[in-house]
Amino acid sequence: MRGLALWLAAAAAAAAQQAPAPGGEDRALRHLLTVRRVYVDRFNGGETAAQLRDMIIAALESTKLFVITENAERADTFLRGSAEDLVFTDTFQSNDSIDARVQVGRGSSYSSGSSRQAGRNLGASVGEHESTRIAERKHEATASVRLVTKDGDVIWSTIEESTGGKFRGASADVADKIARKLAMAYERARKADPSRPLVK
Repeated sequence: MRGLALWLAAAAAAAAQQAPAPGGEDRALRHLLTVRRVYVDRFNGGETAAQLRDMIIAALESTKLFVITENAERADTFLRGSAEDLVFTDTFQSNDSIDARVQVGRGSSYSSGSSRQAGRNLGASVGEHESTRIAERKHEATASVRLVTKDGDVIWSTIEESTGGKFRGASADVADKIARKLAMAYERARKADPSRPLVK
C-alpha cells in the first residue's frame, strides 16, 4: 500500500512538471494593458514588406490603443515580424480527346474458271480534341507579427493572409486584420482586469 502511495505521489509530481504554468496566456494578455508606446520595427520580406509596414502602422494608429512612435528609444514595446505582398499568375491547363475508328474490308478473287467473287470496303473515323488553358492573375499578402517587450518577451503574435477583401486590396486587408486581432486581444485583457482603464 505504501508503494502505491509513493507511485501516485511521483506520478502527480511528474504531471505537475509537465503542465504549463497556470494563466500563462492571461499574464501575457494582461501585459498588453501596460503597453503605452509601440515602435513598429522594419519587417523582413523585401520591398513589399516596407509598404505593408506602413499600412500596419496606419491600421494600428486607427485603433487608438497605443501611441505609435518612430523613436525606438521611447517605445516600451516593439512590433516585429515579416511580411510579403505577392502578385502571381495561376495557370490551369487540360487536354481532352476522343478518337474512334471503324474499318471493314472485303476483296474480290477469280477462280480458274469464269467465276468471280466481289467484296466491299467500309471505313469510318471520328476524332475530337479539346484543349483548355486558363491564366488568372492573383494577389496575395501575408504577415507574421509579434509584440515584444524591451526584455524580449513576446506578449502577443498573429499570422494573417489575404487575397483581397471586397472593398480593399490584399495588403490593406492584412493590415486591418492585424489591427483588429490586437484590439480584440486588448479587449479580452481589459475584461480580465477591469480595474485598468482603457488606454487613450
